Amino acid sequence: MADIGARLADIVGLTEVVDDHGHDESLTVPAQRPAHVVRPETAEQVAAILEAATEHATPVTARGSGTGLSGAAVPRADGIVVSFEKMNRVLEIDTENHVAVVQPGVTLQELEERTAAAGLVYPVYPGELSASLGGSVATNAGGMRAVKYGVTRHHVLGVQAALPTGELIRTGGRFVKSSTGYDLTQLIVGSEGTLALVTEAILKLQPRVAHQATVLAPFADLAAVVAAVPRVVASGIGPLILEYIDGMTMGAITHTADLQLGIPDAVRETAQAYLVVMLENRSADRLDEDVAETGEMLAGLGAVDAYVLPGGSARRLIEARERAFYTAKAAGADDVIDTVLPRAALPDFMAAVTGIAQAHGTFVIGCGHAGDGNVHLAVFQKDAEQRSAVLGELFAAAIALGGAISGEHGIGRAKRSHFLASEDPTKVELMRRVKQAFDPAGVLNPGVLF
Repeated sequence: MADIGARLADIVGLTEVVDDHGHDESLTVPAQRPAHVVRPETAEQVAAILEAATEHATPVTARGSGTGLSGAAVPRADGIVVSFEKMNRVLEIDTENHVAVVQPGVTLQELEERTAAAGLVYPVYPGELSASLGGSVATNAGGMRAVKYGVTRHHVLGVQAALPTGELIRTGGRFVKSSTGYDLTQLIVGSEGTLALVTEAILKLQPRVAHQATVLAPFADLAAVVAAVPRVVASGIGPLILEYIDGMTMGAITHTADLQLGIPDAVRETAQAYLVVMLENRSADRLDEDVAETGEMLAGLGAVDAYVLPGGSARRLIEARERAFYTAKAAGADDVIDTVLPRAALPDFMAAVTGIAQAHGTFVIGCGHAGDGNVHLAVFQKDAEQRSAVLGELFAAAIALGGAISGEHGIGRAKRSHFLASEDPTKVELMRRVKQAFDPAGVLNPGVLF
């Protein structure tokens, strides 16, 4: 270890190891202080760090803001944390090609401010604007706006990445399509730091739309909410956000945010779930027409009523929904999951959730990006063995309906055993061979995925 420490000191200098370097926001993966922390400032330094780590067979874990929920940023005790806090610049906002060129340590909040000044937007909002761009790329982050704009991989046009061999590669470019060889960009996106470390990303931007409105519709039961989702999507109104929130979660997040939504007590007391529909349009008049059509449609789909929220209330509700994980954490949740499935299968899945929770004496509540079938559930079960059984059955139910374990949080260390138990072994073996091609010494994030 003295040898690798000396190498790192020569390349970039060592940083004092603090508790914050040993964890992310996972509720189930214990924190672990690494042996070394480095804060590179250039791509060349990152490549040299990885080359040294490979020579010394020393594990490496990348760290952005540490907001991940799967334990993928938890390092090994004998390992190196590469913190990207100094590689935090927006290098360019290209208004002609609608792209941004950024370093991995840039936060989504910083990118939002820079793009807003240019009349553009990077539309991926995974619910935590302090998250780093590098972490978002590593996990293929999604968020509430995915129903309209898609997830991170739909907006990463290219990357510069450091390989464990000490080489730097560039993939993709400032173009939106290519049929030129394997798509290495998309292979790296979502790989959770196991293949390469992204040192720069080219991101597709969208025009910023001026007018927005939010409709909140309470329903008497959750089944009616999730059954309405495919109909809303099929209507053609093109919602920016389409979220379901169960009654318990709505009560918790509005209480935490001290938020009054103006819903009559009689309605609030009977509502078991809510649908949040945010719309946007270039024209205020056309937006008003869309809002009126949405309200009528929701009433026809079984909503008790539909409320157009004032701008301030709408913004605070979305912020409260984005922070639902922290509300669940404060309430004592023992785990959170983000399974995804075809949105038409949501009613069957939610019925299965109720049955599984009751069978195991477990409290399960949540919300989700209903428009793209991404269900976020907080699981309250102190017994680890029982909790694992609950998660296994929830994942199995989603997979049986055509879904997958994770829609945006990733597998990390937290869901690794469930992933390996449920995935096609042939696919897992192919993934292992891809990992071997990128990282023959196995130094990048060992223990994540495999």
